[in-house]
Amino acid sequence: MLNKRVFYLLLMFLLYICHRKSTEMFSKTCEYAIRALIFIAQQTKDGSRIGIKDIAKGIDSPEHFIAKILQDLSRKGLVQSAKGPTGGFYLDEYNLNRPIADIVKTMDGDRIFNGCALGLKECSESFPCPVHNEFKHIRKNLKEMLENSKIGEFINKLDAHETFLRR
Repeated sequence: MLNKRVFYLLLMFLLYICHRKSTEMFSKTCEYAIRALIFIAQQTKDGSRIGIKDIAKGIDSPEHFIAKILQDLSRKGLVQSAKGPTGGFYLDEYNLNRPIADIVKTMDGDRIFNGCALGLKECSESFPCPVHNEFKHIRKNLKEMLENSKIGEFINKLDAHETFLRR
């Protein structure tokens, strides 16, 4: 049974999710970006490259949508791409060690890390909303988890079929 504090924190997080008018924590674009980069990391660990069709199939994404996302991520330096018959997408060592938080910030901004749970524009330490003090702990824990989770860390769990990128 949940104690009152845990229940209250969970309720505050659910209020935040509801405020975003979505049941997902991240936008669809951000979700696909995270899934795509983890998939690319797994599929290209041997130095190869992977094309859009294989990525879309591997993460169960619409091809045109993931193509636009990867083009944007490539422009912003989160993934590398090469043209030509042996071209495709891949991650260099630097990007394999990037935190998932970088993807979230690039795609959705940093609102999830510092926004008000109730959507107030003026919520702060000096002018808090009713759930500010409880929710800041949730935001802090989420930020720490995403900053400490590196893209390349997920390869072994995917290879061992302990985790999955398709629904």
